[in-house]
Amino acid sequence: MLCATLNRHALHRIKHNFNHHDKLITMTMKVYIRTILLFITVLTNDVAFSQDSREAIIRQLEQKEREAVLRSDSTTLFDTLWATTMVVNTPANRVGTLEGTKLQLRTGKLHYLSFERSIEKITFNDNLAIVMGEEKLRPQGDQDNAGKLVPRRFTNIWKYKKKRWQIIARHATIIKIE
Repeated sequence: MLCATLNRHALHRIKHNFNHHDKLITMTMKVYIRTILLFITVLTNDVAFSQDSREAIIRQLEQKEREAVLRSDSTTLFDTLWATTMVVNTPANRVGTLEGTKLQLRTGKLHYLSFERSIEKITFNDNLAIVMGEEKLRPQGDQDNAGKLVPRRFTNIWKYKKKRWQIIARHATIIKIE
């Protein structure tokens, strides 16, 4: 009888120790999991913040570029926003350079009564920002489609170099003339 009582006590003590050990393992695992989740949250917030801040800058630059084109502000466009190596696939279905674009601007071929831009997507790839969307403009003066509304699709590619963003490539395609 004494032996059976001792066995029961021994079994109870062993069971109690295992339960205590399981609780310690569970608590330790919870701490590890919480630490990992906190780390992931901080990491993804930093990435999201970085993406959001770059996106806000590109949106501001897109607005600045649109306004400069509308005002024919060659200083802002040529000295600040457009890279000297910029290439353009024009709405006239020709490949152009910055020099050709300068000539178009100076001769009134890029003169608009109105110019709206709707950004649908901004994607980042290292030091490049790719902006895509729709533009609606109304050419004026001695231009094709003067006075008509011209919706078109566009892509601008910005490059971050020497602590500033500049457009290095652009594509615009007319989708209809109203």
